[in-house]
Amino acid sequence: MGGRSGRGRGLAGRARRATSVRAASGRRRARCRRAGQGVRVTTLLLRLAGPLQAWGTSSKFAYRFTDPQPSKSAVLGLLAAADGRRRTDDIEDLLGLKFGVRCDQPGAAVRDFQTARAFDESYSLPLTYRFYLGDAVFVAAVEGPDALVRRLAQVVRQPSFPLYLGRRSCPPSRPLVIGTTALPLREALVAAEWEASPWYRRKLRDGEHRVEIVRDAEESESATGFVADTPVTYDPSHRRFTSRAVVREWCVAGGADGGTARAETSPPDVHPAPSARSGGRSRERRVTTHSPTDWWLPR
Repeated sequence: MGGRSGRGRGLAGRARRATSVRAASGRRRARCRRAGQGVRVTTLLLRLAGPLQAWGTSSKFAYRFTDPQPSKSAVLGLLAAADGRRRTDDIEDLLGLKFGVRCDQPGAAVRDFQTARAFDESYSLPLTYRFYLGDAVFVAAVEGPDALVRRLAQVVRQPSFPLYLGRRSCPPSRPLVIGTTALPLREALVAAEWEASPWYRRKLRDGEHRVEIVRDAEESESATGFVADTPVTYDPSHRRFTSRAVVREWCVAGGADGGTARAETSPPDVHPAPSARSGGRSRERRVTTHSPTDWWLPR
């Protein structure tokens, strides 16, 4: 009886904590909506490009997966690091930012098998598999109050801490800040210039290339999915995340010439594989699926 009642109390406690987190998230969104009324908003565009990137939302233990696109928690963490905030510092103002990302160059999946042991071989660490995106390029956007967004743009140009693309082994290869715009987040992602590498553009077989946009869903929109990557706190002792509703849609690459984003019920065809290895060796193909664990499919 004692064991069953103890388990019951534990389950009840977890349920109360989950309810408390959801309620706090709802109150925070309401405060942000009230604060945003009558306040000019600005959108910050970031270029996320590097030899390796890793954006895991379900990485645990020996298998460290990456999602096909940057997560909201990682980008907000990058902004917090640029602003000089510690993991235990308050991030209330950042949680009110709208977030979206455009996949200009999907990249190739890279799997790294790692081992580690002491010099005297007295002990060894567990074997781990770490997954990365190689040669990927994304345009990330955050929308919020003008003063906050402009300050974030400045601190990203002159960050207080080194900035990485998901993991410390993934430094950016190009300047992060594209610029700020008065356009709303969705329109800014459509209008931003295509940031794909020249070699990737040359690999495309047709003149029109569609790129995927994954962004926060508006209250009036029907969500196409949910992602558990909205941070509640980065405190290492009790890190917590909540889910957010997202919309997935596509636009013509190089939207600066007037392309318009359009929602579709099915994703485009398999992405081109410019860096796939051939000659009898293993090859990797990129697919537009969105599970963090099964999108990497060795051929």
